[in-house]
Amino acid sequence: MSSTLAYSPCPNDTYIFAALTNGLLDGAPEVRVHLADIDELNNAAARGEFEFIKVSYGAIPYLAEHYRILRSGGAMGRGCGPLLVARPAGSPSLFAEFAHRKIAIPGERTTAFALLQMALGRRPKTVQVRFDRIVSEVAEGSVDAGLIIHESRFTYRDAGLIAIADLGEWWENMTLLPIPLGAILVRNDVDDARARSVGSAIRKSLAFARANEAAVMPYVREHAFEMSEDVVRQHIDLYVNEFTDDLGDVGIEAAHALFARARDAGIVGRMAEPRFV
Repeated sequence: MSSTLAYSPCPNDTYIFAALTNGLLDGAPEVRVHLADIDELNNAAARGEFEFIKVSYGAIPYLAEHYRILRSGGAMGRGCGPLLVARPAGSPSLFAEFAHRKIAIPGERTTAFALLQMALGRRPKTVQVRFDRIVSEVAEGSVDAGLIIHESRFTYRDAGLIAIADLGEWWENMTLLPIPLGAILVRNDVDDARARSVGSAIRKSLAFARANEAAVMPYVREHAFEMSEDVVRQHIDLYVNEFTDDLGDVGIEAAHALFARARDAGIVGRMAEPRFV
């Protein structure tokens, strides 16, 4: 039986899934793949479109009734959180003042936006912009600041922008835990045996990529759009780590902490708890 699998075209995801997607693993379960931007994936998960799907941890409280979280294949780590960036001229000197400025965000239910609200202590003025357009929107003056994720973390200075706040650093200082960014969800109609089979295949796919980069990097580059080789490498090195193989106890604790703090901040009204398989 084949399974549907959706993930982003970002280098960390294509690196992780390249071997599985392209039939490079003997005996691996068959998957039918769809690639989309993270906000599109969050919305697709809300519609229940795919059996396995990469989403933001910020979206999971709204999805927890219908999905479990795979322990492998996600994005979690240290020093890899979203940044709030702005133009150096005319920006407020205090982070709190950005609560009254117009901020471009990559999605309402992204982890990045949940963290921004927690750090500011309120919901700021926002406009939703596709993640790879946020830097240019800020640089052009269409918005006062931007909440950036993915490869924009490595390129915002090239556009003349400065970092106002590192929200991953804020989270780590508050919790001493890694920042949960994204996870692979499993729809509830997929039984545990098939879920664990795909989870095992994801770990094998990552191990294959690490041992055979020449075989997987063409797939990564195919979907990396105009990213330089250096940015692609930085992206993989930062977002693919020990938590990608398995969340472990620390990763699971971090996920529970994010849910709890989002509830305490009034961002999420539901009492949902993350469930893992």
